[in-house]
Amino acid sequence: MRNQAGVARRFRFAEDSSFATDVLAGLTARPKRLSPKYFYDEAGSRLFEQITELPEYYPTRCEIAILRAHSAEIANFTGPQGALVEFGSGSTRKVRILLAAAPLLAAYVPVDISSEMLAQEAAELRRDYPQLAVIPVEADFTQPFRLPHAIMKLPRTGFFPGSTIGNFEPHDAAAFLRHAGRMLGRNATLIIGVDLIKAPNILNAAYDDAAGVTAKFNMNVLARINRELGGDFDLDAFSHEAFYNSERRRIEMHLASRKRQKVKVAGRTIEFRAGETIHTENSYKYTIDSFRALARGSGWIPASLWTDPQGFFSVHALTATEP
Repeated sequence: MRNQAGVARRFRFAEDSSFATDVLAGLTARPKRLSPKYFYDEAGSRLFEQITELPEYYPTRCEIAILRAHSAEIANFTGPQGALVEFGSGSTRKVRILLAAAPLLAAYVPVDISSEMLAQEAAELRRDYPQLAVIPVEADFTQPFRLPHAIMKLPRTGFFPGSTIGNFEPHDAAAFLRHAGRMLGRNATLIIGVDLIKAPNILNAAYDDAAGVTAKFNMNVLARINRELGGDFDLDAFSHEAFYNSERRRIEMHLASRKRQKVKVAGRTIEFRAGETIHTENSYKYTIDSFRALARGSGWIPASLWTDPQGFFSVHALTATEP
């Protein structure tokens, strides 16, 4: 039998965490919601890496092709003896393309909430780039955090690939861009990946693949709640739903309750109606002009643009306006 006192102490600790606070707030809201940033525990990070290899999931494939084809041009924005700060680094697969094209870069600062992956990827980079100062920062990159003292006097470039900007509501995307500008400072550059609007059938398939990997990724947030917050979600009682909302220009991901049920989370009871959903993620899609307008309104000047031949994906170089 489990030590009930120990379990209770662990849950009380968990209830004080931002994860518990956000989960309980989201599950008691109407409609129910969970932040997509909580997808990325160790298991979720692994599942996302699997998603990037799926035939239906074009964004990673297109972005990597763009980075490879234009690595020298993009690396020119980093400048010699500068620091590259990656927001939400995860895998180093993409940044390695830039590092190879920028041998004079002085420092690389990966910022990520997943401590396990952050430490592993940083260790591998130090081995492969011994001349580069690799200084990982474990933090929620959407919130204020401290950049390492060692790079404060270096020119700084931000790197935000993967179209993660699309996971923000438009007003939050603008807030993040302003936040990144403040973090990076005067005369900074931001290299950012942005997914573009395209045929709904292509978008729908990318977020609801035939192999069901995205469904496992979405469902993993419930497994994480069970594991870390003492939840008792029956994963088989929920289904993955993903679709393109053309009016709002976004993919929506949901977890739908298959039946009327009650679930306990951190000592609270949450009721679900049959068919009721937890809204877990949005992924907004932009036109080139609409993203540039967002950037201009958030303190950045569009400096350069690269796309794949099909026009599925875009990589932008933005320069900070004078503070």
